[in-house]
Amino acid sequence: MRKKRGKGIYILPNILTSISLLSGFYSIVSTIDRKFIYASIAIFISGIFDMLDGRVARMTGSSSRFGVEYDSLCDLIAFGVAPGLLVYLWALKGYGRFGWLAAFLYVACGALRLARFNVQVDNAQKKHFLGLPIPAAAITIAGSVLFYSWLGFKSELKTIVMPIMVYMLAFLMVSEVRYYSFKDMPFFKGKPFRSTLAVILLIVIIFIEPKVTLFVLASLYLLSGPVYTLLTRKKFIGEEQHRLRENLSEKDGLL
Repeated sequence: MRKKRGKGIYILPNILTSISLLSGFYSIVSTIDRKFIYASIAIFISGIFDMLDGRVARMTGSSSRFGVEYDSLCDLIAFGVAPGLLVYLWALKGYGRFGWLAAFLYVACGALRLARFNVQVDNAQKKHFLGLPIPAAAITIAGSVLFYSWLGFKSELKTIVMPIMVYMLAFLMVSEVRYYSFKDMPFFKGKPFRSTLAVILLIVIIFIEPKVTLFVLASLYLLSGPVYTLLTRKKFIGEEQHRLRENLSEKDGLL
């Protein structure tokens, strides 16, 4: 008789999470050394491994509560502290106290976003995220740094645009805006050939001009949340009204 495997600490997903943490820490070191391009690339690499650890955990059935908590702690460093420090030294330092408080607000809202996700992880719908995911917010900042370097601007336009962006990202992370989740896309389910082809095409598109395409993809996802929320608003209102009617009918039956 085969021994039932208990829930514990699984090595492979946590190794991938640790690599994500390593990339986030390297981003912090690069930012301190004022190597902002390297810091931005490290955040993107961290995002790739953050996506892989969840996929691997679900595919191998090795999800655990330890993994969820460890992933959140690593995300706070890689996608909270690292991009917060990056945007501060790159664009906000000239604002003094206002600058580091804006960066702190981003980090604090990212921590709140992760805490809310952990609380709701068992009840959350798989089709969407409530609030902008913190990896997407971090990648938006990193993409902005890369795009700005591609433009080759010598002006201080970044000091005007980035404070607005940082506040917007902080608000979206703790908002009720829904962002589409790609975890259960019917396009990829049970179709490995189609999935592989789609991934290859995406990689080709990105490598045509990485500094532009990464920024464009991050910006499109950022804007997709409000659009997705507006399109699905009626559906969610209808589901909530139906739930309320069911609760009222159950109460009437008990009286």
